[in-house]
Amino acid sequence: MSSFNQHNKEVGSFGKLPQLWEEDDSGNKSKATRWLLFSTQYQQVEQESQKDLHNLDSLFLDTTPPFRYQMHELADIESQYSELIKPHTSHDAVRHEVRGPKLSTDAVIRLGGERFIQSCSSSVNDISMPSHPYGGSFSGFTDQEVKDIELIENLLLSAEKVTHQQFERSSKLLDWCDLLSSSSGNPIQRLAHYFSKALREKMANESGIISSHGSGKKDVAEMEGRMMTPNPTTLSVYQKLPFLQAGQFPGVQALVDAVAGATKVHIIDLSIKQGVQHTILMQAIASQPNLIIESLKITAVGTMFKEKLEQTGDRLRSFAESISMCLSFNVAMVEDMLDFKEDLLELDPDEALAVYSSHALWGMIGQQDRLECLMNVIKNINPRVMVVSEVAANLNSPNFVNRFIEALFFYGAFFDSLEDCLDREDENRAITESMYFGNAIWSIVAAEGADRVIRHVNIDVWRKFFARFGMQETELSMSSLYQANLMAEKLPCGSSCTFDMDEKCLIIGWKGTPIHSLSAWKFS
Repeated sequence: MSSFNQHNKEVGSFGKLPQLWEEDDSGNKSKATRWLLFSTQYQQVEQESQKDLHNLDSLFLDTTPPFRYQMHELADIESQYSELIKPHTSHDAVRHEVRGPKLSTDAVIRLGGERFIQSCSSSVNDISMPSHPYGGSFSGFTDQEVKDIELIENLLLSAEKVTHQQFERSSKLLDWCDLLSSSSGNPIQRLAHYFSKALREKMANESGIISSHGSGKKDVAEMEGRMMTPNPTTLSVYQKLPFLQAGQFPGVQALVDAVAGATKVHIIDLSIKQGVQHTILMQAIASQPNLIIESLKITAVGTMFKEKLEQTGDRLRSFAESISMCLSFNVAMVEDMLDFKEDLLELDPDEALAVYSSHALWGMIGQQDRLECLMNVIKNINPRVMVVSEVAANLNSPNFVNRFIEALFFYGAFFDSLEDCLDREDENRAITESMYFGNAIWSIVAAEGADRVIRHVNIDVWRKFFARFGMQETELSMSSLYQANLMAEKLPCGSSCTFDMDEKCLIIGWKGTPIHSLSAWKFS
C-alpha cells in the first residue's frame, strides 16, 4: 500500500480536500499485511504463485508460509513477527506509543504479540497460570491494560498449541483467558471471549467431537437475510460506524462519474441488501442539474430471498416517486450462479450500464466456478464501470496461525469502533458482536473445508483475479475521495476513520487498521 503526504487541494466547488493519507518519515509503507513473513520462503512461494495464476484455487489462497519453527530458531522469530509487534506510525488519529492516556485495541494486540514472542523464547513448555510478566519496562500501564495484554498473549499461545495438536495445554491457557474475558467487558475482553470460544470449537472439531455450532453456510445465509430487511440493529450500526457510510458515498460518486452525460442509466447490483446505496444515488442524480436522466433502471442479482429483493424494490420505487424520478426495478434471480446469463438483465443498447458490487464477490471464493461465470457475464455486457467494495484483509490463509492473527487485528478494530461509537449496554452492540462477529470469528478460526465460508482476500488478490478478465483499475475521482472525507467528518467518531490509497484503490479503515477497499474497474 503506498501512502504519501498530500497537501489540501482545491476540488471544484466542493472546497478543500482534507489530508487523506500519509507516510512515515522513513518512507515505510503503512500497515499492510499483519501476519508472519518468512522472507526467503515467501519469495519462493510468491514466485511459484505467479506461475499458477491460471489456477483459481491457488490464486485465492494466501501464499504466506506456514508458522513453523524450532526452539533454536526463536532468535529469528522477533524479526519475522515484525508486522505484529512494531509500533504503528502511519496515522495521527490513534496513539501508537505504548504509553499514554489510553491504549488502542491495535496497540494491545501488538504488545500481546511481543509478550507472546518473549514467552515462546523463555519457557515454551511452561503452561502454569501466568503471573504478572511485565516488570519495569511495562511500568505505567494500568492493571486493566496489563490484563488485556496478557489475554492477547495467551490467546496467541493457545492458538500456537492448537497447531501442534497440544490440546490439553491450549485448553489450560483458554481456561485462564476465560476468567478475564467477557462478552460485556471492554473491547479486548469481548474480542478474547469470541476467539476463545472459537479455539475451543476448533479443538473439539479436530478431536472428532461433533460441533454444537451448526453449519457455517447456514450462518451466512441467515446473516444475509437479516441484512436485507430494515431492522434496528443494522440501522443503528450503519448510522454510528463512520467507515460504513464513508465507504458508500464514494462508491456512489464513482457510479455518477461513470454515467455522466447519459439519459438512460442501468445499474446492476450484485448485492443490493436494503438498497441504501441507491437512495444515495437517486439523491445525487436529482441534486445535479447537469445530469438529465430520463430513466433509471436497477437490476438486483440474487440466488436467495427473492421476496426480500422485491421488497427492497418497492421501497426504492416509493423513494423515487417522492423525488419525481422515473425508476424501474427488476430482479435477476437464479438458484445457482452457474445459471446466470446475460438475457436475465433485460439490457437496452441505449442505456449507460454500470455494475455495483458491495461485498458480493467474497462469498464465491469457495465456489470459484460460480465467481468465474459471473465475471464472464459482466465482461460480455461491458459496463462503463464496475465499482467493487470488499473487505481489506486476508482471512483466507490455509495456515491457521496466519489467519488467526489477521482476524485478531481485523475484528479487534471492529470491537474498538463499537466501544467508541455505541454504549456498552446497547442491545444492538451485543447483537452485532454475538450474531455477526461471533459467527464470522467461528468460521475463520474453528471451521475448515466447506464450513469455512468467511474467506476474504485483499485488493492485491482481487487485482490478479480481475486481470484474468481484461479489467483495468481506474482512478477514483477527487470528488469520490472528498465524499468519503465529508461523510466521516459529519459523524461523532469520524476522526478515527482513516483513508489510504493502495495504488488506485481507496482503503477505508479504523484508526489505521484496513477495513474496506473501494475500487473502480473498466474492461479493456
